[in-house]
Amino acid sequence: MPGVKTNEVAGTRAVLRHYRMSAYKARQVLDLVRGKDVDRAAEILRATPREGARVVAKVLASAVANARNNDLLDPDDLYVSACYADEGTTIKRWRPRARGRATRIRKRTCHITVIVSRLPEDRLERRRARQAEQTTAGRSRRVAASRRSSGAAADGGGSASKAPTTKDEEPVDEPVDADAESVEAVDVEPIGDEDAPSESDEAPSDDAESVEAEGAEAAEADAEEKD
Repeated sequence: MPGVKTNEVAGTRAVLRHYRMSAYKARQVLDLVRGKDVDRAAEILRATPREGARVVAKVLASAVANARNNDLLDPDDLYVSACYADEGTTIKRWRPRARGRATRIRKRTCHITVIVSRLPEDRLERRRARQAEQTTAGRSRRVAASRRSSGAAADGGGSASKAPTTKDEEPVDEPVDADAESVEAVDVEPIGDEDAPSESDEAPSDDAESVEAEGAEAAEADAEEKD
């Protein structure tokens, strides 16, 4: 028994007719979003640098709006159940060529159809479980980050409270060096007395008297030699 035809798939659809693009180019873009969630399909189309992606995105948005307004479906539960492009009317033009001949120019058109349906229950359950897991993981990361920040703030406050303040501190007796204390305690007295005789006033020593005598004898010897 043959299955359900593509154009007979149940769901909400949107159709764009006689768009000036070949069906081949439109099908290359439709193959990217077939079977994807609506949000994921919209992201793929935004990131695809083709003219057909812009057109298919508009048709997809129209199908989602029809499902929300006409069938009262939740847009978050929709996916692209079917999408296809049929050939439309071919516009014929002529171009003159050599020797009086003419060449036919074919300007293709297509009909783009996008059908969205509600996700099956098993896929919805898996997606909800994944979203719940992501939410729990994000909450746990936020709680861990807040605990780390509060712990760091508490450690900083404790270290700041333990630091002594200079205002209420009592003076601490510094160790005194014994040598320095003894040096300071010594009272230096003058070496000599004013009444004591100076070195110039002292009597000449024996060595000085012998030197003077030798000098006198030398002078006398010189005088005799001159005579």
